[in-house]
Amino acid sequence: MTQADFLKCPFPPARSMPEGTPAGPARFFNRELSWLSFNWRVLDEARNPRVPLLERLRFLSISATNLDEFYTVRVAGLRELVREGNATPSDDGLPPAEQLTLINADARRLMGAQQTVWNKLRREMERAGIVILSRSRITRAEAAFLRQHFTEQVFPVLTPLAIDPAHPFPFIPNTGFSLALELARESDGRQMQALLPIPTQLTRFIALPGGQRFVRLEDLLLMHLPTLFPGYRDIGHCGFRVLRDSDLELEDEAEDLVREFETALKRRRRGEVVRLKITAGAPDRLRRMIMQELGVGPDATVEVEGLLGMADVRELVLDSRRDLQWPSFTPRVPERVQDHHGDLFAAIRQKDMLLHHPYETFDMVIRFLNQAARDPDVVAIKQTLYRTSRDSPIVDALCEAAESGKSVMALVELKARFDEAANIRQSRRLERAGAHVSYGFMQLKTHAKMSAVVRREGDRLVTYTHFGTGNYHPITARVYTDLSLFTCDAALGRDAAKVFNYLSGYVQPDGLENLAISPIDLKSTLLDLIAREAEFARRGRPAEIWAKMNSLVETDVTEALYAASSAGVKINLVIRGICGLRPGIAGLSDNIRVKSIVGRFLEHSRIVCFGNGYGLPSRKARVFISSADWMDRNLARRVETLVECLNDTVKAQITSQIMAANMADEAQSWILQPDGRYLRHLPEDRDDLFDCHRFFMENPSLSGRGTAGAGDVPALTHASE
Repeated sequence: MTQADFLKCPFPPARSMPEGTPAGPARFFNRELSWLSFNWRVLDEARNPRVPLLERLRFLSISATNLDEFYTVRVAGLRELVREGNATPSDDGLPPAEQLTLINADARRLMGAQQTVWNKLRREMERAGIVILSRSRITRAEAAFLRQHFTEQVFPVLTPLAIDPAHPFPFIPNTGFSLALELARESDGRQMQALLPIPTQLTRFIALPGGQRFVRLEDLLLMHLPTLFPGYRDIGHCGFRVLRDSDLELEDEAEDLVREFETALKRRRRGEVVRLKITAGAPDRLRRMIMQELGVGPDATVEVEGLLGMADVRELVLDSRRDLQWPSFTPRVPERVQDHHGDLFAAIRQKDMLLHHPYETFDMVIRFLNQAARDPDVVAIKQTLYRTSRDSPIVDALCEAAESGKSVMALVELKARFDEAANIRQSRRLERAGAHVSYGFMQLKTHAKMSAVVRREGDRLVTYTHFGTGNYHPITARVYTDLSLFTCDAALGRDAAKVFNYLSGYVQPDGLENLAISPIDLKSTLLDLIAREAEFARRGRPAEIWAKMNSLVETDVTEALYAASSAGVKINLVIRGICGLRPGIAGLSDNIRVKSIVGRFLEHSRIVCFGNGYGLPSRKARVFISSADWMDRNLARRVETLVECLNDTVKAQITSQIMAANMADEAQSWILQPDGRYLRHLPEDRDDLFDCHRFFMENPSLSGRGTAGAGDVPALTHASE
């Protein structure tokens, strides 16, 4: 047993801080630095020898993509505050300018570490037969192949650009990658500067015959400069990559929201440059010209000794080398659905059913809507769409239902960051099919995940409802851990109908029975439940809170958790990403522990369990699933759901299986320290550390068992009375 096993290991002694119990802003960690700490944990998986080689490469790519998005959104926002002269401090007391200084220092260390990891992985890949060739290592036969590839596949899409008064510096889009060149004319030595923007449609790593030897695209271009600039020779070059402000600005009064978003997306493409990465050792004239033309100062310029555009290494996760990736995994179809010959409505009528993705297939969610679209007894379908795939089977089902004459209402959230354009396309498809499409609120994002299917059964209408913690996105559902609750509980059906009316008609719901929503009462419900648990502790009753989410930074909720800890409530938190709460500090958070799980699957489900005077796990606990992280934006500026699970089997599955396994995880858990560091202990001599992802892959879930029964579910999962 290690300290990471929150299920069995007692709380460690609280730490006394040298300055005494933190007060004021010192009670919180900085949000942005906490996010960077999370991305360090992602990068650390690229160094983890227990992870297959190409999966480590994938983690490296993810850490680079994450950092790009962080700069285009969060750092861009802080820069705007500094430019406006806004010195308002964050919850931890740091003004924007100071945050930027700390962020840039840590991000530069992170980028340096990414290059170190890349170099190590390259060496390991070469030993495994996957080779990235420099120009000097290319054979004559390979050079001939590359010459043909360049002529047929690359040259037609390139646009070489001279830079002079008649040819001004071109626009470089967000994440745009380019080569800058200093050229000399062979005839008289006259020099010229030129740019070679690299289209995103081109593959970054070109596979040579055989499929395991590769050449970088920039090397291919440099090899064939005489074809692009006949009569000139290369006397200096560098690569550079641009990140731009990607926040959207919308007019407060937009007559046509879709058209306004289309315009805003074009503005985003031209956002201010927030970071320039350029090849280390670039010729001085080129570097000065690029920085001047892009309006970038030294603080936003990063010289890279190594590979630019690290996110592109995902191309090297080769389908042909499954031996260097995770063993294949096929999600389960719940036995209860099979008992009913695939009829989801019959399975749900039997009792509530909770699916745990990706261990149980997301196809059940798609099947739910496909069955509804084709069932002649279904009269109406209502659906929220925050993120979904480009060729969405969810949207296909909704269109089919609308075209067959059913009443279909779809709430399409246009403000889903980086999915705005895709959602506009989906909304137009739905409208053409005859669905009623709503876009929710101008000032609120609709982040709730709900489906409601109204079915005529005899002389009554029955509502089948799906509540999820994740998006209706079949691709991300393969790697995101999320929960799907299916129910035909009448109270939840009425609640869902009221929320959909709120989304389409702006009428605030009255008298919700088993559902809390933000921005109305979700936060106050959480605060009341936390306070209630503290009261149990003061009365000497067992008092515990287990919670799992992506981020925790909302100050009122954090203060409520501190107060509950002081009252004696034992609080175990699984926070994958940002955490502003400081655990394990004497006088502040003695009874709070925090871990972050980073592994094969992306932890995404939001769960909160209250002992309710009986401790955890317990059949008498109060158990909730949610679409919301505990952040100010989720609790105040979004439409989110908090759903109480009342079915005994569903509650047992969450407390005694899902949460218990997360609590017990050792192999993928990082423990947050009172000073903000995350520590993970992986003894080299132990290969038996409990891994919750492996546990879920190998063991069946409780609520979907059906006639198979729960007899083969390990003892870890069984709740006490």
